[in-house]
Amino acid sequence: MPPDDAERIKLHNEVHARPSARVRLPALLIDVTVLHHGVTREMVCAHLSQLPGYADLSLAALQDNFLRLRSGGYTVKWERHTEFSRYTVLQPLPEHAHLGASEPDLMPHVATPPDWLRQIPGSTVSAVQLVMLHAPLDNAKVLMAQATKWLGGKNVVASLMGSNAFDVSKELGKAAGEGGYQHPLGHSWALTQFRLQSDGFERFLVIAPEGTSQTRAGRIARRLLELEIYRLMALRSLPVAKALGSLLSESEQLLAKITALLQGKSASDQELLDTLVSLAASIEHATAEHIYRFSASQAYYSLVNQRIAELREKAIPGTQTLGEFLQYRMAPAMATVVATSERLASLSERVARASDLLRTRVDIATETQNQELLAKLTRGQAAQLHLQGTVEGLSIAAISYYVISLLLYAGKAMKAGGMPINPEMFAGVMVPVVLWVVWRTTRKIHGKLVAKLGDSP
Repeated sequence: MPPDDAERIKLHNEVHARPSARVRLPALLIDVTVLHHGVTREMVCAHLSQLPGYADLSLAALQDNFLRLRSGGYTVKWERHTEFSRYTVLQPLPEHAHLGASEPDLMPHVATPPDWLRQIPGSTVSAVQLVMLHAPLDNAKVLMAQATKWLGGKNVVASLMGSNAFDVSKELGKAAGEGGYQHPLGHSWALTQFRLQSDGFERFLVIAPEGTSQTRAGRIARRLLELEIYRLMALRSLPVAKALGSLLSESEQLLAKITALLQGKSASDQELLDTLVSLAASIEHATAEHIYRFSASQAYYSLVNQRIAELREKAIPGTQTLGEFLQYRMAPAMATVVATSERLASLSERVARASDLLRTRVDIATETQNQELLAKLTRGQAAQLHLQGTVEGLSIAAISYYVISLLLYAGKAMKAGGMPINPEMFAGVMVPVVLWVVWRTTRKIHGKLVAKLGDSP
């Protein structure tokens, strides 16, 4: 084969970078997601090395952004993403927390060292207690009562997961004597309240029948946990969108005022330019500061919708599905985020158009001033040429006067020398000749100067 591209192996192995855990039911998963801004890998390595048996954990083990550590009957998984890091503890479910219990206390039975979860470096975004256990799905009423009691006796959101998106064939329905289509049974139940408990965690309960494979249980856990993480990450831009509302309203009003002044020409260009520059700087600052957050939220929201679709939910009578519950509450929030992002982008474009209008107005005013200046220069040049002609006429007369005076003195000198000549008559006769010669010489010099100026670049 030709030589490998430098990124080939890395890109090829990306599909295996974060494999789903194999979960043996009954199980307890503690998932804590933190923002890791300012958190170095050295800090993460120092924290993970507090787990029993990993005191000599090296920094090189964290370079792939994924690490699974097994210690004392439980597993800790660490993942690093663009904005956040996940710490997932997988352990057997304590005996007192099986189905039939009433809101069991789980944190004292977490297998990690005391305070290890509290010392995770970063700020918490999501904290979930996911309990997965076995139970038959045949009697929905009894199972719902037990699950509601386990979650604290309040209203719950529940989904039958794994339902096919299509009905079985009509032939199968007829063979069953039902004369229609049938929906196959899903593989498990997922229930939650989407509420923070007194210990700061949310609770999810997954009920699956006996025989559920560890691989399927791992996929279920991954989808539910990622659903909650991406939901909260998507909503991080909602407070930003609300905070920008007043700034956008004020900016839109100011822009409307500026465009009105542009139309009415009642304000100076410099005043309008100063106001418009200040407005543009404010909008660009807000765009540069928040555009990534808005884009990231839309990306996270698309992942939420993808995870909901992967659950392949079907409603359990008397409850909302997880997808319906989230969409009903997230859709308005995300619509607000999208509207704010589009409003910010639109305002930036409108400010740019107003700047173009002001620039056009300034260019037109400058062009008018240039035309007036050229007209003044043309009039000045005409006057200068007229004056130059007058000066040239006076110069011819003055030069001729001095030449004739010299000829008069020359005639007097010749008369004194004995020549029969009348100096005054001689000077008078030479006046036309001198005038013609001086005029002719002046015109030649003027022509040479004009030709020289015309040839110059």
